[in-house]
Amino acid sequence: MPGKAASATARQPAAVDTAPVTAPAGEGQALFSEHAPAGRLLAQRGLFAGPSDVVSKDLYSEIVEGVASRDRLSVTLEPSARVSGNTYFGRFPASYWQRWTTVKTVTVEARVSGAGHLAVRASDVEGEPRTIAARTVADTTEPITVALEAKLDKFFDGGALWLDAETEAGQWLTVSDVRWTVEPPTKIRPTAVTICTMNRADDCLANLRALAESLPALDTLDAIYVADQGTDTVDSRDGFAEVAKRLGAKLRYIKQPNLGGAGGFTRGLYEVAGHTETEHANVLFMDDDVLLEPDLVIRLTAFSNRAANPMIVGGQMLNLLHPNQLHVGAEYARLNTLEPGQAVPHSLNTADLLGVDQETGKPNRQERRLDAGYNGWWSCLIPYEVVKEIGYPMPFFFQWDDAEYSYRARAHGFPTVTLPGAGVWHADFHWKDWDEWHRYFNLRNSIITAALHSPFDLTVLSRVLMAQLVRYLLGMQYGLSATLIKAVEDFLEGPDILRDGGVAAMKEIREIRAQYPETKRHAATEVPGIASNDISIINTAPRPSMQRAVLLKRLLHRLLGKHRYALGAIPSDEAHWWHVSLFETAIVTDASQEGVRVRRYDRDRMFDLAKRGVKVVNRLRKEGRGVQAQYQRAMPELTSRENWTRLYGL
Repeated sequence: MPGKAASATARQPAAVDTAPVTAPAGEGQALFSEHAPAGRLLAQRGLFAGPSDVVSKDLYSEIVEGVASRDRLSVTLEPSARVSGNTYFGRFPASYWQRWTTVKTVTVEARVSGAGHLAVRASDVEGEPRTIAARTVADTTEPITVALEAKLDKFFDGGALWLDAETEAGQWLTVSDVRWTVEPPTKIRPTAVTICTMNRADDCLANLRALAESLPALDTLDAIYVADQGTDTVDSRDGFAEVAKRLGAKLRYIKQPNLGGAGGFTRGLYEVAGHTETEHANVLFMDDDVLLEPDLVIRLTAFSNRAANPMIVGGQMLNLLHPNQLHVGAEYARLNTLEPGQAVPHSLNTADLLGVDQETGKPNRQERRLDAGYNGWWSCLIPYEVVKEIGYPMPFFFQWDDAEYSYRARAHGFPTVTLPGAGVWHADFHWKDWDEWHRYFNLRNSIITAALHSPFDLTVLSRVLMAQLVRYLLGMQYGLSATLIKAVEDFLEGPDILRDGGVAAMKEIREIRAQYPETKRHAATEVPGIASNDISIINTAPRPSMQRAVLLKRLLHRLLGKHRYALGAIPSDEAHWWHVSLFETAIVTDASQEGVRVRRYDRDRMFDLAKRGVKVVNRLRKEGRGVQAQYQRAMPELTSRENWTRLYGL
């Protein structure tokens, strides 16, 4: 989902503070510059275990036969064993390297002791394996280096490379320090990681610690910016000083006003652009609350360094509550109908990476190369050439800032690539309830993005909004209906609504939503005015086959105040409009599974919101084209360095 959440605490732009133990942003900061490579370019490491015990080792290497022991950097095979790197993190995305980079070959190097067999294998677009190179290792007590080379010449539509190891009876084999390397560019692009954080001090510190522990391998990483927008700050933690010392001058810790994810991430672009001797620099956005695989930095920066042309390179998202699950292989947005997060054709979607496809029976591997529309900013690398050409992100506060930027970049010749095997774990989106204050920013910013980058068919858009409003009213989501109305109203206010970066809008939408009781979450045993023992589950019927007829019937019953059920509990995944609209009072499980919402029929509110909704959608239909032109004219100024300087109070 586009964007990065921020807390309710809002402050007006103020001067930026820096912690005394870190290198301050500003004058005296060393300039970013390209540097000569120190040998072959590390494209990715071959790892055999993840960064946390909650992550299955099978995402890194699979014990196909026999017995083997795996740790982070090595694997030891006992006799008659076979270990395969044909896994999510073990595969080298050969198809993407052939399509987008100038690299012709890749070499996999490993330190090996004992006796056994190593092989580089490949897949095609259908996942059929073939052996590219192999070597038998004679019994050796001292570790030796084994190198195998593979051409990147038969992967255009899809396929990957990986390393397999096996032993025969009586053989033991240890493989360690696996490195996939390519010929380096003439100059290495400097890269700065930017972490936007807001009152998630422990999560942010954990990721800083993970980066510090991986520094020897992250030789293309020049700086780490932390844009701290919270009141519970990262530098307040006991372990911060120690991590800052380990990171040294690489760490640039900045405190700034709460400008949402857009303002936090943009700060990294702002700082690098202001302190670089070269336009060939990278900024890698990273969420504060991810479980980080540090090898992501290696994989994204190496790919960017060898790309034939500058492009946005994104990492994939794995679901933190279900660590074996890939969120999506690559996604795009249907802009005119305000639908982000659409899986591109042939993409894995909420897929168990250790499971098989139910139709084909084949393992869930992303064999076919995909073109992404945009990439979420949980991990996303943006070259400075893009910033120089198209400007900075829109001051959206958060939500849709990532999608808007990618579509704007694509219009200027900079595509977005979502790189398989470069992943981080992020909180599962479907465990976040839709009926929250952030829905305002999602909707308002999606309309702005549609105005900037789509045909902006106002008839289609009006139908979409009216359909949403009707569903919300039938489902007794009056606060969500008011949120929709406010989002459309503010879009129609024009670009001035973005002048403060979203600070006032965040405060106002929270005040509006506070007037609607169903926006509040309660413990299931503490529902106001209802005895816990009186609440029983009433399950939904299947989706209606004649939805239009059912919709009209439900609307008529709502207008007449007729209800099939006076009270009932509804599971979160069954809270469909055709079911909730049968109730006078519905106790609906919050998507977080941490409580319930109480939805009560309110005829007066329903009528009032319906009238206001029809009025504002009619305004959109009539005034939308003129407002679209206002946003198009204002975009260069809104995305300028001068505007962000003003917002940062610098």
